[in-house]
Amino acid sequence: MTEKRPDRTLGPGHDEFWAWCAQGELRLQRCADCHKLLWPVMVACDACGGTELPCEQVSGRGKLVSWCSFVQDYYRGLLRLPYDTILVELAEGPLFMANPDGFGEADCARGLPVELRFLTCEDSAGTFALPVFARQAA
Repeated sequence: MTEKRPDRTLGPGHDEFWAWCAQGELRLQRCADCHKLLWPVMVACDACGGTELPCEQVSGRGKLVSWCSFVQDYYRGLLRLPYDTILVELAEGPLFMANPDGFGEADCARGLPVELRFLTCEDSAGTFALPVFARQAA
């Protein structure tokens, strides 16, 4: 079932990110000059200013750093309340904000191992694969 979501950011760099997600891969930019892994999508490296930023697949594994549950209807009925958001520190280092898949605020604990999943969603631009995180299988 396709889940309705707020509009995602599209345009240079973002379109490539979403295209990789559609193929079931989480890819982030890596600066060709200083090798820093970048997130969110950037037009230039925030460490050295480099502009050659090829995308590199990451493992999709990480650990829970923080979480919150939203009770305010910021999206005018688009999302069912309350909805949870988590901050994941990817194994490769960058922080990635996402939604939990299969667990909620009551299950959250700092350092909880999580792994990537993709959820089929739809916004005004069409269907897309949204990266979410589930508790890591033992």
